[in-house]
Amino acid sequence: MGVLDVMAKIAGYVPTVEKPKQKPGLYERLFWTAIALIIYVIMANTPLYGITQSGAGPRLLLVEIIFASNRGTLMELGIGPIVTAGLIMQILVGAKMIDIDLSNPDDRRKFTSAQKTFALLLAGFEAGMYAAACRYWYYVGNPFFGCQAALWPRLSVALQLFFATYIVILLDEMIQKGWGLGSGVSLFILAGVAQRFFWNLFSPVSYGGVPFGFIPYILYLSQAGGLSLGSILVRRGTPDLVGFITTITIIFLLIYLEGMRVEIPVTSPRLRSIKTKVPLKFLYVTNIPILLVGILYSDLLVFSSLIRMYFPQGSSIADFLAVYDERNNLVGGLAFYLSPPRGLVYTIAQPVRAFVYAVGVLGLAILFGLMWVEIAGLSPSAQAEQLIKSGMEIPGVRRNPKILERMLAKYITPLTILSSIIAAIIAITADLLGAYGTGMGILLAIGIVQQYYMMIAYERTLEAYPLLKRLIGE
Repeated sequence: MGVLDVMAKIAGYVPTVEKPKQKPGLYERLFWTAIALIIYVIMANTPLYGITQSGAGPRLLLVEIIFASNRGTLMELGIGPIVTAGLIMQILVGAKMIDIDLSNPDDRRKFTSAQKTFALLLAGFEAGMYAAACRYWYYVGNPFFGCQAALWPRLSVALQLFFATYIVILLDEMIQKGWGLGSGVSLFILAGVAQRFFWNLFSPVSYGGVPFGFIPYILYLSQAGGLSLGSILVRRGTPDLVGFITTITIIFLLIYLEGMRVEIPVTSPRLRSIKTKVPLKFLYVTNIPILLVGILYSDLLVFSSLIRMYFPQGSSIADFLAVYDERNNLVGGLAFYLSPPRGLVYTIAQPVRAFVYAVGVLGLAILFGLMWVEIAGLSPSAQAEQLIKSGMEIPGVRRNPKILERMLAKYITPLTILSSIIAAIIAITADLLGAYGTGMGILLAIGIVQQYYMMIAYERTLEAYPLLKRLIGE
């Protein structure tokens, strides 16, 4: 019995959500989706019991967006363990280190169960690391031995983080198994991005006597008589007009690009008169490469912030991971270059940081895009095989899988690379110009909203035409 079998068997002993015996109606599924979202929002605003400070170091906005987390609350880990487990296992499958056929329902079920066990193990490890690193209390010297908190408060916090993550896993399972729509992971990311967007736009909270939100800031300046284009165009570290225009522009650009298709003409060898086209999305890999880059960067930021706490300030290892100034602002180290400069002011002031971040995201997006098409069955060979099984062929091309594969590769490989580059450039540009919700967050949010729109339209069509539901076997 392999490791994957053992992990899948362990998942069988963990309480889970059963599939509904009969598929619920659309409004019932929307109801349970809303319940899952409400539970998540409540946990994301419930402080951890027994802590004395919300966490050390600056807020890592990228981590909070990608992991749908909120520092110092039950959602400190967010969906981090779930998406990290998925990323690692998908990479292992893509590298053929795990021999499994994801097109086989039994293997797919085994893979999903093993992934759940892995997510729980990561949740336990991260929760233990957060408590052991004395993240929520003051400490002297080494955080493990010099923490002001006793053993029981630290153990209590670790258990709170672990069980909160387990609840998130159950909510995700509930939605994916048919009680809701879409997936919990996508829903929680969308909620986090939406919350960040509205916070940047409408937050009345003041910093230094000036409102943080863009709209309250405009009202503040108009009442004070200092409203001008220059005063709202660019702000340092807070929402401004450049960020707002960038956000709106990118939203419309993504909606337009999502509708673009590259069409390949096909026909049936038995019915030559019937001709059709296979549409390939222009953004062939959609937002998946950016999501994978975001997960990788977020994991590196989280673990570097935890490991750094065990080394004294000024040591070579601590400075390699993160460097802070006297006001506790991040000014150097790995965490500095993995997180983008937020806004035009910081981009101009920190060109090296902006360049390193942009090159890293661009290179990894292309790498993950090429990897994803192989894992997800979107490669030229998989598409050629599917085309032959469906009884279709490309006019003027023999029904030979290898010939079809080479033909499709002329479309799919360039589309994969180009779509990965475009998605990366959009995310990078949005981050450097200070878009509300971060570039990666907007890219993911637009893709998730469109997925929900398509799912709701599909479900409404099935409910309107019961015969169609029987024809497709639902």
